[in-house]
Amino acid sequence: MTDPSVVSELQLQRQVKWLKESWTWLLRTKVLALETRGRRLEALDVGCGPGLVMEELGPLFNVQGLDRDKGMVEKCHNKGLTAFHGEAEGMPFEDGSFDVVYCSFLLLWVKEPKLVVKEMIRVSRQWVVCLAEPDIGGRIDHPSSLIGLKDLLIEGMLRQGADPMVGRKLTELFRSADLDPEVGAHPGGWKVGSPEDSEQEWRNLLQMIGLGREDKRVTDLEQAWKQATTNGTLFQYNPVFYAIARK
Repeated sequence: MTDPSVVSELQLQRQVKWLKESWTWLLRTKVLALETRGRRLEALDVGCGPGLVMEELGPLFNVQGLDRDKGMVEKCHNKGLTAFHGEAEGMPFEDGSFDVVYCSFLLLWVKEPKLVVKEMIRVSRQWVVCLAEPDIGGRIDHPSSLIGLKDLLIEGMLRQGADPMVGRKLTELFRSADLDPEVGAHPGGWKVGSPEDSEQEWRNLLQMIGLGREDKRVTDLEQAWKQATTNGTLFQYNPVFYAIARK
């Protein structure tokens, strides 16, 4: 259920590359280490997009996917992945169909995140996991010439129907469905790589802001971003939270 009109597949690939080690550690230590049934667990990826997370977690689980975008479901099929077309708010599965039901970068985009969490609980036999939800309100940008970037991102995401503060709400969302989750933040900030990587990150930020370069705030921030990239002072940290609960 990621929004393909806002988040490019290239950006999804970058997110997976950054988080896959943390995701794998969490699932191995918090989920698989507590399972004693001696069989391979069945998992559902809610809002699977083109199947990037499914591919990474395939070694751990038998994973199926669900997405509202038929094009994304088709991309999964083309990769040999099992995926279904449907809405997270009303999944086409029976109660307790999967051992593990998880999502990533989904709840910020849905209109009724509480309903989605309840549906995840309904179709899960045991585990409900939110692998990643950002909290733009806790974002840090350096140097000081980039301080206004966070506010523009928040404004842009709100215009596009997203909740930029959903990360801090994970405990509330799970407890509203009578689950007491373990909630934490993934480690590390975004490390500036090549100039090409910095340029791609800026393009993604522009897409999230949703304003043209004719806006002076955007042009000033772009100049500051490029200057910080050149002189090596660029730093950004955006907290990304996870939540894990056992029924």
